[in-house]
Order: sequence, then structure tokens, then C-alpha cells
Amino acid sequence: MTKILLLSDTHSFIDAQILKFVKQADEVWHAGDIGDLNVTDQIQKLKPLRCVFGNIDDATARLEFPLHNRFLCEQVDVWITHIGGYPNRYNPAIRETLQANPPKIFISGHSHILKVQFDKKLNLLHLNPGAAGKYGIHKVRTMLRFEIDGSEIKNMEVIELEQRK
Repeated sequence: MTKILLLSDTHSFIDAQILKFVKQADEVWHAGDIGDLNVTDQIQKLKPLRCVFGNIDDATARLEFPLHNRFLCEQVDVWITHIGGYPNRYNPAIRETLQANPPKIFISGHSHILKVQFDKKLNLLHLNPGAAGKYGIHKVRTMLRFEIDGSEIKNMEVIELEQRK
């Protein structure tokens, strides 16, 4: 069983609250808009990290992390990208590939809006952890955590860090 912490849109911000949850995970997945690579450096000192760059990330982040990250976690096919869209409104740049070969979990960030949505047409779970950073339109800083046990995704939990002022 693998305990996952999923975050996105840190926009250069990381604090003790985020790191507390990082320490509880087996792996951390970041769906882009990292900002300062100090964020990913701090995470990688504690846990393995799977990450993609987002639209605000500079050339250094784009050299370190891919635009798309597709991998197996245990027996679950996962695809992470920053601007992925949502069921019935996927990003046109990836729609055809996604429809031809859907993963079991499709993860995106970008919107700063937390969503956990099952796509019945593609038989996949779409996840967007919202935004863990302090910059953006969101009112509450959020992340997701869950477990992958073989081919099963379980114990999905929304983490609300704090109301933004």
C-alpha cells in the first residue's frame, strides 16, 4: 500500500503545515505551478516526489520536471499534467491521447479548484487538489491524500489547510 499526498499550485509557498502532511505520505505528487524550486527541494528531502511543471514555472523547473508525467503506482496507471481540464472539457492538446489510452487516475492542477470526479465515459478518476499555496483565486488552501493498494484507490481525503485572508 502506498500513501499519496497530492498537491498543486504552491506558487513558491511551502510551510510547516504542508510539510507535516508530506512526512505522513509515502510519495508526494505535485501537479504544477511550483514556483520556486525550494518547494520541491524541501519535499524531496523528506519523500519521493513525482511532479510536473506548470504555466508559471520557469526554465529551471521545466528542465527538472516534465509537462506530463505518466507512471504506474503499484497497479494503477496515473497521468499528471498541469492544464488538463475536466471530464467533458479536457484540454484539446491532450484530449485525443487521453481518450485513446485513458489512465485509471488523471490529475491536473491550474484551476485552484479542488475536484474529485469520476469520468464515466473514460472510466477514470479525475483529481485536482486545488491550491496549496497562498497566491490565486482560492479561498481555502487544499490538498488531497489517498492510498493505492494494488489496483485499488481508497481512503480519499480532502485536506483544508486554512482560510486565506
